[in-house]
Amino acid sequence: MENLVYAIILLPLLGFLINGLFGKNLPKIFVGSLATAMVFGSFCIAVSLFMKFDSESQPIIVKAFEWFTVNGIQINVGFQIDQLSLMMVMIITGIGSLIHLYSIGYMSHDKGFYKFFTYLNLFIFSMLLLVMGSNYLILFIGWEGVGLCSYLLIGFWYTNEEYGKAARKAFIMNRIGDLALLIGIFMIAAQTNAVDFLTVAQNSSKFELDGTVIIFITASLFIGATGKSAQVPLYTWLPDAMAGPTPVSALIHAATMVTAGIYLVVRSNFLFTLAPTVQGGILFIGFLTAALAGFYALRQNDIKKVLAYSTVSQLGFMFIALGLGAYTTAMFHVMTHAFFKALLFLGAGSVIHAMSNEQDMRFMGGLKKYIPITHATFLIGTLAISGFPLLSGMISKDEILVAAFAKNPIYWVFLFILAAITATYMFRLYYLTFHGEFRGTEDQKHHLHESPSNMTLPLIVLAVLSVLGGFINLPHFIGHGHYAKLMEWLKPVLTEQSFNQMEATLSGVPFGTEMILLGATVLMFFTVWFVVRNTYVKKKKMALAEESYTGWEKLSAKKLYVDELYNALIVKTVEGLGRGGKMFDKGILDRFVDFVGEGAEDSGKAMKRIQNGNVETYILIMSLAVGIILIVNFILQ
Repeated sequence: MENLVYAIILLPLLGFLINGLFGKNLPKIFVGSLATAMVFGSFCIAVSLFMKFDSESQPIIVKAFEWFTVNGIQINVGFQIDQLSLMMVMIITGIGSLIHLYSIGYMSHDKGFYKFFTYLNLFIFSMLLLVMGSNYLILFIGWEGVGLCSYLLIGFWYTNEEYGKAARKAFIMNRIGDLALLIGIFMIAAQTNAVDFLTVAQNSSKFELDGTVIIFITASLFIGATGKSAQVPLYTWLPDAMAGPTPVSALIHAATMVTAGIYLVVRSNFLFTLAPTVQGGILFIGFLTAALAGFYALRQNDIKKVLAYSTVSQLGFMFIALGLGAYTTAMFHVMTHAFFKALLFLGAGSVIHAMSNEQDMRFMGGLKKYIPITHATFLIGTLAISGFPLLSGMISKDEILVAAFAKNPIYWVFLFILAAITATYMFRLYYLTFHGEFRGTEDQKHHLHESPSNMTLPLIVLAVLSVLGGFINLPHFIGHGHYAKLMEWLKPVLTEQSFNQMEATLSGVPFGTEMILLGATVLMFFTVWFVVRNTYVKKKKMALAEESYTGWEKLSAKKLYVDELYNALIVKTVEGLGRGGKMFDKGILDRFVDFVGEGAEDSGKAMKRIQNGNVETYILIMSLAVGIILIVNFILQ
């Protein structure tokens, strides 16, 4: 067991080292195949461990070595294998291996091919370190590694200045959240005399319910989560992350980086359950993020930007579930979202590949007859995220809606509207891209072709998962206990208080009421589908340039001018402080240093006139000095 755990995390690291050291001189097919095989190998091992686990299995701690001891707190480098970490590892390595395979075809003509796969393997290694670490410090090391890799991959095409700015933006905004996370970890260590998850969970009973200390700790952890998982206000970096190659977008948005914040909160459920005030804050931020991002997505023209804001909105849904205390519901949506969002991003990459790197939907249209596999799989992803009955996205999102209704029917109304917005912008994207007449250039039309098999195969696999993924956690009215499948599986990683709170929430809606709510969401889905199809297919409405929109459409296209606001209030302020510092440095500090230097130089020149090498002059000076000393001494006496 111990060797298998080490193998999961070391295989991607081995791929990183081999490709990083020797990849430049190796054939591309070898580099891509090696990187893919390493991640897929980790996935196979994770599946084998998964088969040995059940809902009764206790966590397995694998201690590599003792790192250091300070103030009685022993810090080990070790890994924790339990139901939650296994679930995350399978998502990361399973989706990750498909993205690696896809990248072999997508990046085949790129000069930095070997560097790309080197960074991808390091990204997977860092994410595995994050979810498998047995304590908060190992989690933090993986957390920082993911941040570094995102910077390298978002700015992969660094010769483009805008891409470099996007990478820096992601890196800097994440540092804000990372500082808060680090402060939270230090507070945990100070209060519990430990940082490993199991010991902290055992000692969490010492915290006062909704006390100042627990609120400060959980708020710090949550701020860290808002950075990685792109919640208000630290969310604007994620849409800009589209600057990286499309497989990077899929990896960051679907299976790895953005799920880190969700994982952190679920892993720390024993702390968050003790802080209802912070849970309320999580709920509010989740609603605000989902609403803003959904509104922005309605009038974006870049196919990847629509999907990016869709990711931010869906992460808002997950945080809503966390705020409701429905931890397993949030993890269920993490899993299904990984399936259909990876499918949608890779499908968008296939469209961009066919369109000679064109990403603007205004110049697409009618692509379904040119790239049929991409079209069919992309349609499945669109249906899944929009809520088509019994597809994965519908089942997991309906569980969040039910939990919201159990807490407060007003929450359900808000979520219902947000789900309708999701379906609206996704069907708009689908119809503008694949239906109607082709609106690109003749050169683009001549270039149109289906992607190679190493790109379409991952699309097909992800399409199947998007259809069947929801059956992992079918609701009770189809045959299982009330969401019991996944809830029972993750029960060992939850405290009794967390589990009871969640169980009360998820079982708090009567069967008849739940059927009415389900019927309403299904009716909403088909209504939105009909309206959007009528608008963009029958009436042939076209997307306009940002400058051509007015009213709410302009606000949507311009993202409520939030980027401009951040730029004016924060970026310009920091730049102004920098210019002020430069003026102080040059005008005062530099002049002072110059004055000291010039004074030393002038005194040296004066001394030089005296020290001229003439012995008679030296004797005269000595005589005068002795005379002055005698006179002063006589006067003082």
